[in-house]
Amino acid sequence: MCTRYVALKPVHWGLHPQAVQGLLRCAVLGWIACFLAVTRVAAADPVTAVTDPHSAAPTAPPVPPVRLPPTWDLDGTYLWLGPLGAASWIDARWDSTFGADAAVVVVRERARLAVIGGDLGASRWTARGGGRVWVDGLLGTYLLGHLTGISLGPILELSDVTHPRLGGSVGVWGFAGITPFARVGSVANLGMFAELGIHIALPVLRR
Repeated sequence: MCTRYVALKPVHWGLHPQAVQGLLRCAVLGWIACFLAVTRVAAADPVTAVTDPHSAAPTAPPVPPVRLPPTWDLDGTYLWLGPLGAASWIDARWDSTFGADAAVVVVRERARLAVIGGDLGASRWTARGGGRVWVDGLLGTYLLGHLTGISLGPILELSDVTHPRLGGSVGVWGFAGITPFARVGSVANLGMFAELGIHIALPVLRR
């Protein structure tokens, strides 16, 4: 019986090292190809940011600048309040009064009739008792650079021992920080009177 020598080769389990290297190389090349393809697609289709128009913050409406009137412009409507005092010749003797006065006037400096308005006042006698209440209309203009005017209206004379007596007066006044005035008039059952006084007119309101 002849014995044939057969070349015995070592048995290898699994794949050959060269085959493994070939598979790894193919896998790496495939990943690189996929990465390049994705990069080209991203470059060809850039992402555009979308802004929601409703998400923008609302802008505040424009505010017009505040314009203050110049300080030299005295035109307007004023409320004048202040105390007053006067010396009066009435019922054949002198007496003095102290009280207060409120006036509402409209000033238009560049007009011929620069002031128009009215006032309400009340005062009390210091010696004879009682007092008086009056309502006057006022008109004024500028004379020699000063505001000067006239007043006209009814008077109600009050007494602690007699009924009220109705009268009237006409006067002149000037404004120079304080308001000096003079007026003459008549009261029922008392006759004529004359009065000189000062009203401290304080402009407490302007519109």
